[in-house]
Amino acid sequence: MSIIRRSNVFDPFSLDVWDPFQGYPFDTFSSLAESRPGFVSETSAFANTRIDWKETPEAHIFKADLPGVKKEEVKVEVEEGRVLQISGERSKEKEEKNDKWHRVERSSGKFLRRFRLPENAKVDRVEASMENGVLTVTVPKEEEKKKPEVKAIEISG
Repeated sequence: MSIIRRSNVFDPFSLDVWDPFQGYPFDTFSSLAESRPGFVSETSAFANTRIDWKETPEAHIFKADLPGVKKEEVKVEVEEGRVLQISGERSKEKEEKNDKWHRVERSSGKFLRRFRLPENAKVDRVEASMENGVLTVTVPKEEEKKKPEVKAIEISG
């Protein structure tokens, strides 16, 4: 088994908010969240929705892990300017009066991710499916236009 490490590489197509303190060893937000289990910021739910984007010869494919979220709670849209938007809301578990929470690590709340699609994306043919808590969005690509063949013309005279 190999371990794949994801790096924080700048992605010019992503419209995500960059957090320069992400992973900082003395993260005050996580210690605050542990001391107050009910404290979950909307920003944390927004930032915790991880999405993979891969490009194949035929399409751009986006995959998002959304465990516990129904397909009716997720919205996939393409805005003007070729911006793919994936949004939704993960409902918070109902708290009973006699419940005693020991740890709250799962995020709840609204999430929103936006990606600027490249010019070769066929935005009118986007497809989305949800299976086993994984959302897959497929954006077909335009066929590459072949460069016109250049024919040399002999000059007479």
